Amino acid sequence: MTPIRQALRGAVLIFSLCGPAVAQETVKIAFIDPLSGGGAPTGEAGLRHFQYMAEVLNARQKQFRFEVLAYDNKVNPQETLIAAQKGIDAGARVVVQGNGSSAAAALTDFVAKHNERNPNRQVIYINYSAVDPSLTNEKCNYWHFRFDANSDIKMEALTSFMKTRPEIKKVYLINQDYSFGQSVRSQARAMLKAKRPDIEIVGDEVTPLQKVNDFAPYVAKIRASGADAVITGNWAQDINLLLKAAAEAGLQAGFYTYYAGGTGGPTVVRQTGLAHRVFEVSQGAANEGDAAAQDFETAFRARTGIGSTYPRAFNAMNALLTAMQAAGSSEARKVAPKLEQARLKPHIGSEGYVRPDDHQYFQTMFVHSFGPMEPGMRFDEEGTGWGWKMIGRVETKDTLLPTTCRMDRPS
Repeated sequence: MTPIRQALRGAVLIFSLCGPAVAQETVKIAFIDPLSGGGAPTGEAGLRHFQYMAEVLNARQKQFRFEVLAYDNKVNPQETLIAAQKGIDAGARVVVQGNGSSAAAALTDFVAKHNERNPNRQVIYINYSAVDPSLTNEKCNYWHFRFDANSDIKMEALTSFMKTRPEIKKVYLINQDYSFGQSVRSQARAMLKAKRPDIEIVGDEVTPLQKVNDFAPYVAKIRASGADAVITGNWAQDINLLLKAAAEAGLQAGFYTYYAGGTGGPTVVRQTGLAHRVFEVSQGAANEGDAAAQDFETAFRARTGIGSTYPRAFNAMNALLTAMQAAGSSEARKVAPKLEQARLKPHIGSEGYVRPDDHQYFQTMFVHSFGPMEPGMRFDEEGTGWGWKMIGRVETKDTLLPTTCRMDRPS
């Protein structure tokens, strides 16, 4: 059986719509993320997820043919807007972006203005990884749909897990100096104070986004502080180099992260030798998926050569196809009302749906630790012989947080 056919067996939608045969419509997707510089491995991994899902969905049905156009934004807001315009000029009906909330903030404003000015060329913005809470609160946008949990939701899950670990006495915060990193540090302080007021925050550091090449000086500060735990939202080279410096310094603190599972992260974690001392909050890892999800993972790895780090990309593409089928069109003005009503089983987990109020997708959340493979595990990561193990689970209903969104809907 081919990898694509295996994937088709594993991909699950809550519903599908059938109708009369129509001519196949090409749907161009402008993928905009870092494909060069320090964030390149992360962006390239995201691109492979969306390219693979385009193949899967094209094989599944004949109404829409998805084509992914790749653009490098270098994690730069201005480059993001240039890329978005190029994509739209090339015929894109959907723009996809994830890595970098500053880029996302610029893009959501651009899409709103573009759609208002160009009613015949409107686009949908699929956000698969930019998690600044403002994007579905004060900056919410009718054309923007986020399929990653926002950073407040992730911190809620992470600190609820940390609450149960009495060995944590002193915490050091180290995050990237932009909107997302600032959100992580502020919510970590607030939520730890509410759940574990006995924990002492012994350091709070911010670093330039993807600019630090040596985290040894920061690790030295962490060691000097006496911290037994580190909370970080760092991603791409900023998490990998931080963990590398920690390993070289022999730092024995536990790391509570958002993105240690990103490209290159598992290899670095394995090198630290800190079995089950590095934790990640996410929408699921390969080893806890059901049989269909694990078959899908097998096919994905065979086709792309990497493990899935973005299960939310699978959710987003499944939801997008379902909305287009329901609308009978790829036109943004017809798709958006269907997409905001999407209810579909997430790739891993029990329940998932888009909240119409703010276009935030809610799903089951997990906390994992990374360590040697155990009986029953099918997948290690990056050839390390170590895999992610689920040690905490938060059901969808328990991830709901209120929104301040006052959405301006088109007339």
